[in-house]
Amino acid sequence: MDKGTWGAISTVLVAIAFVGVCWWAFAPSRRKRFEDDANLPFADEQDDATTTKSKR
Repeated sequence: MDKGTWGAISTVLVAIAFVGVCWWAFAPSRRKRFEDDANLPFADEQDDATTTKSKR
């Protein structure tokens, strides 16, 4: 096999991997988990606000 064939095979494999990752990331069954993970950085701020209000 020459370089062109290997290049074509690798392009197809990368395209399949890309579609697989997109399918995994945007699957409706994972939506809730990713929404919870997206709000994780703000969890400390919510805890701090609750603590501040209770100390007053």
